[in-house]
Amino acid sequence: MKRIDDLKAGVAVIILNEEKQVLLQKRSDVRLWGIPSGHIEIGETVSEAAIREVKEETNLDIKIKKLIGVYSDPNSQVFAYPNEKIVHFITTCFLAEITGGELRCNSSESLEIKFFEQQNLPQDLLKMHPQWLQDALANRDLAFIR
Repeated sequence: MKRIDDLKAGVAVIILNEEKQVLLQKRSDVRLWGIPSGHIEIGETVSEAAIREVKEETNLDIKIKKLIGVYSDPNSQVFAYPNEKIVHFITTCFLAEITGGELRCNSSESLEIKFFEQQNLPQDLLKMHPQWLQDALANRDLAFIR
């Protein structure tokens, strides 16, 4: 196994608008598109972290609808940052609905944020995010554990 510097708990939130388009952000650190996501802070629940991260990155208020899955496979959950730090994430992924706020790129972490048609997603997606999207769109009652 390659070098891993840290293990972190993360959250990701899949948000669909009324037209069933997927909300993605273009990250400033790696210049790739991805689902709004981030770290869980000490003293925070996974749902609190998900709500906070979405607000910070998109200015949207959300309500968690369901758990999509928990992802820990090092083959997809190890992320190399531009500063060469390598982190293994255990990510809890949720499906959420928008309850308020106005969409805007609200963070130094994002270059752009917008909705995409499910069939027309950008090619430059972070490597773990297509699986999260596929699982969310599978419309399965039970959560995935991968």
